[in-house]
Amino acid sequence: MKNSKIINEIVTLYHGSKSGIHGGIAPISRKRCDFGKGFYMGTDRTQPLTLICNYPKAKIYTLSIDLSNLKILDIEVGLDWALLIAYNRGKMESVKNSTIYNRFANLSKDCDMIIGHIANDRMFVVLDRFFNGEITDLALINSLSALKLGKQYVALTEKACKKIKIIDEQELSEADRDKLKQESEANRSKGIAMVDEICRKYRREGRFFDEILKAGE
Repeated sequence: MKNSKIINEIVTLYHGSKSGIHGGIAPISRKRCDFGKGFYMGTDRTQPLTLICNYPKAKIYTLSIDLSNLKILDIEVGLDWALLIAYNRGKMESVKNSTIYNRFANLSKDCDMIIGHIANDRMFVVLDRFFNGEITDLALINSLSALKLGKQYVALTEKACKKIKIIDEQELSEADRDKLKQESEANRSKGIAMVDEICRKYRREGRFFDEILKAGE
């Protein structure tokens, strides 16, 4: 994992919206997202498209963000990345106020933005299996290495949101949405097949999620 830091650069990112952005950009996603409540953007244009393809008024935005003077947590893909997602999705409530819970509760404290890999259609399936105790951390980490994950940038504060500019806005046609639905399902099926093979290989190696939580109490 990388520590929080200041980055001086401007990046182009993408955001999918079910019905379009109304008013100013704000950190108002639902709370139980990968990295908590914020405004989510990705480096891969196709990823947000698969999340909004079921909505008739869906729009895709091309954005520019100036990262200068923002405090940023840049987290590498791996076990800590998975555990941060576990915390934000409410999977650590059974060990609330423990050492491991508090570590991840405070990890992005005072940060304006988190940069980390996206739990896309394929990865979502693997994470759920890990959280449900079906696979070990070693199977998870090897699955992470095998799946090509894009990165997401999450603006957590008003300060970060004010540095985001909309470059382009496009509404999705019905044909576009139908095609994306098919792609999303195909990606999910491919990911499940790949991960099944990896999980069989590491069936008896590593630790399960509940064991990691217990050791961190």
